[in-house]
Amino acid sequence: MSGQYVGYIRVSSVDQNTERQENQLTGFKLHRCFTEKVSAKDMNRPALKEMLEYVREGDTLIIHSMDRLARNLDDLRKIVKELTARGVKVQFIKESLTFTGEDAPLSNLLLSVMGAFAEFERSLIKERQMEGVAIAKAKGAYKGRKRSMTDDQITVIKQRVGSGDKKAQIARDMGISRETLYQYL
Repeated sequence: MSGQYVGYIRVSSVDQNTERQENQLTGFKLHRCFTEKVSAKDMNRPALKEMLEYVREGDTLIIHSMDRLARNLDDLRKIVKELTARGVKVQFIKESLTFTGEDAPLSNLLLSVMGAFAEFERSLIKERQMEGVAIAKAKGAYKGRKRSMTDDQITVIKQRVGSGDKKAQIARDMGISRETLYQYL
């Protein structure tokens, strides 16, 4: 019995579009596709966990590129090794690489090198972003993130805290985290 084709799509935030990755996966007759809009800073991702539990021996996992599966080399190698040890093929479209667990030393080298390049590229992007923010701040053009609460809402928060309401309840009522509430206080 041949296995299923399973897709995994990830973008870093809710406002990003998955269409580019979806288009890449349309050539495969996927039985199931797991999609999530969350950072890959760690492996604590709901769709990733669900996909890892779903795939089984004989399945082929199709992913647009290595950086969609993991942001760092350690996580990438761990996931690919775990999957291939279970008999799941892992195929990366952008890099034109497929891993089966029976890989030659060259395949393992390519996984490490390409994964290291993806991690390095992410580091460079983050560094350039921080430099751009520093330049914008120096020019007075960067004001940071817009406040999520109006002045009236902040006044209500302060009044409720002053009257002894629990901060956790105030945060829930206002639809913000406790950390955000403390920042406004």
